[in-house]
Amino acid sequence: MNDQPTFDAEYVEKRSRLSTFFRFILIIPHLIVVSVWGFIAFFAVVLAWFAIVFTGRYPEGLYSFVSGLNRYATAMYGYFYLLTDEYPPFGPDTANYPVRLGLSPEPKPEYDRIKTLLRIFLLIPPYIISYAMSIVAQVGAFLSWIVIVVTGKQPKGLQDMIVLGLSYQQRVMPYYCLLTETWPSFTTPEGGSLDGPPNASGLPPAPATAPAPAAPEAPGGSVAPPPPPRDGGVTGGDPLNG
Repeated sequence: MNDQPTFDAEYVEKRSRLSTFFRFILIIPHLIVVSVWGFIAFFAVVLAWFAIVFTGRYPEGLYSFVSGLNRYATAMYGYFYLLTDEYPPFGPDTANYPVRLGLSPEPKPEYDRIKTLLRIFLLIPPYIISYAMSIVAQVGAFLSWIVIVVTGKQPKGLQDMIVLGLSYQQRVMPYYCLLTETWPSFTTPEGGSLDGPPNASGLPPAPATAPAPAAPEAPGGSVAPPPPPRDGGVTGGDPLNG
């Protein structure tokens, strides 16, 4: 099973200048909730680490608590980084929110104990990439703030720049939190299923078989019999000649 999280951000060109101008103030309540939730989730991840190392399983209650934070934080950052003007909900129910993180609703049946044991070392490369991508998202959000306040519109190029940075930043969080075991891909599988596309083998689809040509019609509308095979076309002797 592919446990790669997905990231979706719906694009709307026309934006609110007023809510964009005061975005730093409007986001404060969510920043407080995410900070408190994140503090508690840190200890939940530590408990999950011990549970996986000793049992190979992620306790379902801890999984729901930590994955809920990941979904909520993604919606919050999507609003903060100007990917949407819709005010995020206070909680993990973000299925209908314009910026959302796709995670499996339940933990995997079994986790790799060695990968979990060494996670603090394995997360170093994605952490470095995430740091760089967060800068990309912040620069895109800053430029978007200026453009939206002046014109009331979000350029698609700046939207894509923010999505590029924020997508990786948020998809690497489940790896930090032990929810997934695979490094996030550099490009986001936007809108994709957690089980991968229908043709997950990567092979090209089989070509369609051309239909057989219809038999010609004999004079009078009946179907003419097929022509006799050419010499050498059929093995075996002529029944008339023995």
